[in-house]
Amino acid sequence: MAEAYFPVGPGLGPEENFLSLDDILMSQEKLPGRAESNLPRLAFALGQGTGAGSGDSIPEGSKLEIPMWLAKGLHDSKRRLISVELPKIYKEAWRTVFSADANVVDLHKMGPYYYGFGSQLLNFDNPENPEIAQCILQASIRAEA
Repeated sequence: MAEAYFPVGPGLGPEENFLSLDDILMSQEKLPGRAESNLPRLAFALGQGTGAGSGDSIPEGSKLEIPMWLAKGLHDSKRRLISVELPKIYKEAWRTVFSADANVVDLHKMGPYYYGFGSQLLNFDNPENPEIAQCILQASIRAEA
């Protein structure tokens, strides 16, 4: 008997597989960030606009919660439209907890796409990228053991 849906695995590393439902859902996860310049007509799309008109803009310096797919599009090394901050579970304090004993942390509770989302964070120029990559690798090795 044929199945109606054949699961497609998630992408590996910094690339996404747009045929994978897991990658599509992971790309909707929000990233904290800050507008580095005025972002016209984007407030309504991010749910921050009043809906009064299409001229709603996000002023420079505003704090944002941006989906991963949009952050990747707006974060460009040539045009600094936004800057992206690390989510709390990838910051140094949590990396210390994972290095102590990753088995006691419920990663699904912290974020259902911990490994995939973390590998996507490596697309952004962050000085902590080597530590994040090492932490994700160590956590996956300990989870399998």
